[in-house]
Amino acid sequence: MIEPVQFYRDARGWVMEPVPERLLSGQRNVHVAFTGPGGVRGNHYHERSTEIFTVMGPGLVRIREAGVVRDVRVAEGQAFRFTVPPGVSHAIQNTSAHPMPLMAFNTLPHDRSCPDSVRDVLIEEQNPNP
Repeated sequence: MIEPVQFYRDARGWVMEPVPERLLSGQRNVHVAFTGPGGVRGNHYHERSTEIFTVMGPGLVRIREAGVVRDVRVAEGQAFRFTVPPGVSHAIQNTSAHPMPLMAFNTLPHDRSCPDSVRDVLIEEQNPNP
């Protein structure tokens, strides 16, 4: 599921609610990442958990579900929330010249010794230092 997220701006910056209240109680992990220009997050799918992530544009989100690849471009000044069920591969790339915030929530706690993610490269990393 892909939903636009409304955010509010004023002289201090911006604020938004990345996950609606109806979904908040089911989350067991929350993490925030700042991805540098050209950087890629994800490139995986989850075997058992559902992940919700919110992307502030500009950025590219690529999803593979049932063998079909779909690109979603998030424009400058937009935010979208993606709800990704188990087995759906996803990758997020920062297409701007500035760090991109990414807020992610998961229905399972993160366990580094036994992660719920399986690598599946949808967007190749670009080496910024050839």
